[in-house]
Amino acid sequence: MRLRLAGAALGVAAAVASVLAVQPAGAADTPGFHVSAGRLLDANNRDFVARGINHAHAWYPTTTPKALKDIKATGANTVRVVLATGDRWTRNSAAEVADIVSQCKTDRLVCILEAHDTTGYGEQSGAVSLDRAADYWIGVKSALQGQEKYVILNLGNEPFGNVGYAAWTADTKSAVQRLRAAGFQHTLLADAPNWGQDWAFTMRDNAAAVFDADPQHNTVFSIHMYGVFDTAAEVTSYLDHFVQAKLPIMVGEFGNMHSDGDPDENAIMAESQRLGIGYLGWSWSGNGGGVEYLDLTTGFDPAQLTPWGQRLVNGADGIRATSHEASIFGDGVPPTPTPSPTTPGTPTGTCSVGYRISDWGTGFNGDVTIRNTGTAAVNGWALDFSFPADQKVNSAWNARASQSGRAVHVVQEDWTRTIPAGGSVSFGFNASSVPGTNGIPAAFVLNGAACSIG
Repeated sequence: MRLRLAGAALGVAAAVASVLAVQPAGAADTPGFHVSAGRLLDANNRDFVARGINHAHAWYPTTTPKALKDIKATGANTVRVVLATGDRWTRNSAAEVADIVSQCKTDRLVCILEAHDTTGYGEQSGAVSLDRAADYWIGVKSALQGQEKYVILNLGNEPFGNVGYAAWTADTKSAVQRLRAAGFQHTLLADAPNWGQDWAFTMRDNAAAVFDADPQHNTVFSIHMYGVFDTAAEVTSYLDHFVQAKLPIMVGEFGNMHSDGDPDENAIMAESQRLGIGYLGWSWSGNGGGVEYLDLTTGFDPAQLTPWGQRLVNGADGIRATSHEASIFGDGVPPTPTPSPTTPGTPTGTCSVGYRISDWGTGFNGDVTIRNTGTAAVNGWALDFSFPADQKVNSAWNARASQSGRAVHVVQEDWTRTIPAGGSVSFGFNASSVPGTNGIPAAFVLNGAACSIG
């Protein structure tokens, strides 16, 4: 995103559920976040979906300690922190970076750190290359070693404008490989060119080549959704492309308005939730130059959420409704026992199940809603159903899934444990598809009791 702050161009980027995860080759050697089957997993091999907010530390460093606590209080599980390499803005030192990481950990936030001086390279005067950003990361490596469980490195913000962006693929590969050669084992996040919006589809069409160029296969891609993404069809088409290709993607920045058009924030949030994709709203506070409407708070005051802040935090598919703290912050805490067919939770009175699929031929996502139509809350649940053919579950979010033959057994996470009387819970899963046979299961059983379908 391009915006102006103190006379300079400014722009800045999933918790979800347990996952039936198979570690990729080399994942055992990765001490923190890692990618498997197109999904971002944390150090516990749990699926992680970022729900977070961007914070412009580079320009407002004194606000950061309180801002991180206030961002956490929104329910966010992630913060994306703007850093400067020293090429355009005052360099953030290794000591400063270490302090930010410590604060993120204290506030139980996954920390995405981004180098901002690359913004609009090739078009924006003074912007620097991804190679210079790699120099910066190597220069602050001492602050990042051992933090792979808590930190994701965003190579460079919006690393090309609308000039010279064809070089994005080669430059991104080079930056990734330089960091790997320097010993970085972190998940790396690669922003799109075209001021982050990839209208020319350079990232979309070359993401697989960049992913394969990473010897650890641990690179996630970040799209910034502003005016280019002003219809639901554009949002869906772009995100679905990555999901179908099993390439990890998140929405690293987006807003509810923008000078280059009116982004469809409702579609961005709904599709991110449907697909189990991370998103991070821009930005906590401090925007200027005519784009103050992108502030989520007025004057960094959490008691003064702006209309955009209210939408992102409290609206449909917003942070409060969909964010779950990363499992890495629960290390050492015994898991809550979950029911099984032989040890059910609260007996179910009556229930119904809604089952919706998005099928692209070789795979599909299932969205399942369990409705409690009884008069008592369900406290602890297990749902059983069978696929109509040989579909195989790959991962799940907001629940834990296992499979034997065609039979699928799903149990709640701590945050979806209770289904209030008259209420519902939802979970999703990704599975391989069997063309022509991918219909709705014939029956659903919740805690041993049959549910209606619909």
